[in-house]
Amino acid sequence: MQIYTPSYYQDFCCIASQCPDSCCKEWEVQIDNETAAYYRSLTGPLGDKLRAVLSDTPDWGTVMRIENGRCPMWQKDGLCRIQTELGHEALCKTCREFPRLTHDYGDFVEYGLELSCPEAARLILTSAPLPYSSQEIPGGESPDYDRAAMVLLLKSRKTVLSIIDDAAYSVPEMLVLFYYYVHQTQALLDGETPPEFSPAAILKSARQIAAPTDFQGILDFYAELEILTPEWKTRLKNPLSPATWSDAFRNLARYFVERYWLQAVSDYDLVSRGKIILLSCLMIHHLGGDLIATAQLYSKEIENSGENLNALLDATYTCPAFTDDKLLGLLLSASAI
Repeated sequence: MQIYTPSYYQDFCCIASQCPDSCCKEWEVQIDNETAAYYRSLTGPLGDKLRAVLSDTPDWGTVMRIENGRCPMWQKDGLCRIQTELGHEALCKTCREFPRLTHDYGDFVEYGLELSCPEAARLILTSAPLPYSSQEIPGGESPDYDRAAMVLLLKSRKTVLSIIDDAAYSVPEMLVLFYYYVHQTQALLDGETPPEFSPAAILKSARQIAAPTDFQGILDFYAELEILTPEWKTRLKNPLSPATWSDAFRNLARYFVERYWLQAVSDYDLVSRGKIILLSCLMIHHLGGDLIATAQLYSKEIENSGENLNALLDATYTCPAFTDDKLLGLLLSASAI
């Protein structure tokens, strides 16, 4: 079985009390069954505290309830009481692994980091876009995915990443080309033959299709989703000046592609994921402020909420603010280029 990791994966290390945010804030952490049973068996003050703050829910199983906006195991030094008293291995699966991502496809595995962690976001957005490193290990399972679809998605992902990295085009132009390539790949998944991919012709067509619009409809949609933090609510109501379309947005697009592109093997729907990638880049750009902090906050509110991510997937086909002509208009407006 092949294991693939991005260049920055091994560089990650939790910065603990130096973190400008905390994975111990706002979230009710899901506790795996084995760890929940272990916590409830503990004696002494720590065991008593854990039994008092663990709750069983119908949707998420056992969770650690937050108190005053934080995990009750959080200490003033920014460290976890469980880890301090019992060691790293005593943490639940979620806390041991975050912000590490694992995409296991049976015969190969891809590792990554989540943008919702500030230190991971810094690495994702500032690291050189080097190829994944690979390692072969014994084991693996026979995959249950459509092999032909996976081959197509792997090949097309390699191509779309080269489009993202092509400095011949501005970032907005790159995102236009990216989005057209999504539709071309979708046609191939559907058994159709798309037209030749011609960047010059695509950009000319996109400028003809692009419709004048503003960002309010997109902001209104995001405001209707579940909101985790007061800061996010404020940012949606009062965005800062839009960020510069710097090359860090190429890293951002690359991150989203590496995280979501292959997921289309499950339902053959690449267009909705492509639109989410485009919307995410547009949102992070429009909200402005420090790029790393804004991207991290966006990911925390959207990517780490299954409910929000599913609502966004569904809305890619139904929300009037998400039509292709409006998204192209936002990318190709005079202020964007």
